[in-house]
Amino acid sequence: MAQYHYKVRHYDSQGRPYYRGPLHLTLAGGTALYDGDLGNSPSNNFFGAAVSVGVLQRLTPHFHIGSELSYAYLGARDQAKERGLAFASNNGMGTLFFRYDLFRDESIYASSLAEAPTFQLYVQAGAGLLLYNPRAYNGTERPTANTTYLNPERNDYPALAGVLPVGGGFSVRVLDRLRAGLEANYYFTSTDQLDDANTRLGGASLNKDGFATVMLKLDYSLR
Repeated sequence: MAQYHYKVRHYDSQGRPYYRGPLHLTLAGGTALYDGDLGNSPSNNFFGAAVSVGVLQRLTPHFHIGSELSYAYLGARDQAKERGLAFASNNGMGTLFFRYDLFRDESIYASSLAEAPTFQLYVQAGAGLLLYNPRAYNGTERPTANTTYLNPERNDYPALAGVLPVGGGFSVRVLDRLRAGLEANYYFTSTDQLDDANTRLGGASLNKDGFATVMLKLDYSLR
């Protein structure tokens, strides 16, 4: 049956033949947490939607390669109340990453009658590009239609930045071709203007801005 579904054999470090299997589609939804010059406390964040769609392909018994397109809303009030700053931002992102499964999947091996693990833990890391478009304002609440925004620090928003995501999660087999789980990632960025607050603060920050996402994720095998 394995040879019927998977045409090309590959071999692990012990010489055991296995099949990479079909392409997987992923869909995830959750929220994002800002981490930057204005602070990183959940109590100061204006939580919004974070969603992603992607593909995932096995390379070896433990490694996968994946790519995702994502959207994340970021917003927060300043932890320094005397400054009275806040920001909101819509962000689009494309990433390429490698994932490492902690548990071996015996079902991929030739002539194996085993099923895929019911529970799987994994870690992952990658790189990508972020298109960010922050708007800063004076206030302590989530922006509304009547919010007056400050002049942007730069005149080329939406701007591009590099991102390095690292994270992990777990998945549970729900159906033969469907898995569901929880995934968390932290995104290191190449910009200190994710919040449109660098020159406003004197440009004194030694660290780039970052953010994290926590999402429920579905993984569907195409065959």
